[in-house]
Amino acid sequence: MSHGVHAVQHEVQHHIEHEEHGHGGGGKPLLDNTNKKIALLISVIALFLALAEMFGKSAQTEGISLNIKASDTWNFFQAKTIRQTSLRTAAQALTVEATTIPDEARKAALLKQADEWMKTVARYESDPQEKDGRKELRALAEKYEHERDTHLSRYHHYEFASAAYQIGIVLASAAVITGMMALVYAAMGLGVVGLVFMALGFFNPHFLHSLHLI
Repeated sequence: MSHGVHAVQHEVQHHIEHEEHGHGGGGKPLLDNTNKKIALLISVIALFLALAEMFGKSAQTEGISLNIKASDTWNFFQAKTIRQTSLRTAAQALTVEATTIPDEARKAALLKQADEWMKTVARYESDPQEKDGRKELRALAEKYEHERDTHLSRYHHYEFASAAYQIGIVLASAAVITGMMALVYAAMGLGVVGLVFMALGFFNPHFLHSLHLI
């Protein structure tokens, strides 16, 4: 929670305590009751703000971790591609060289070596047993990228929810000081907006992205 929101809540608490110990008119009990309800509203919004920030931090951390995993997997994929290309080129060169050698035994040995290299090239392309062929590495990297995008999208939703909650707390706090009930309703509305963003972030984080709204 931001230091600004903490400061506003402290000011509201001080104001309520001042009202309770001050000398008011006949409307003081009603005012005290209203202020306590607003203080409860602020506490509830602050609770959801803490949850949104906790979920947001967790989603951001996981997104960064998955981004590192995706990057490492793509690097492995590129290294495998380079080795595959080099070995394929060497096997093809060896095959060409074998056609120029009159010694059948030597030619057979070269062709056998070239064949072994081509089998390794095929294994570099796909290795279901070890799951480290180019095909498997590509699928794994794309899986990490999709999960990364999902977590970062959740993070963005939780950030919007946190912003809504913080503004709601400020408006509700201002209502305690000014007595303007419109600010309370606005704070409640922002609380609902924050809940909507949190729900979307948790259950359907790609929805707003699909509409190109964020």
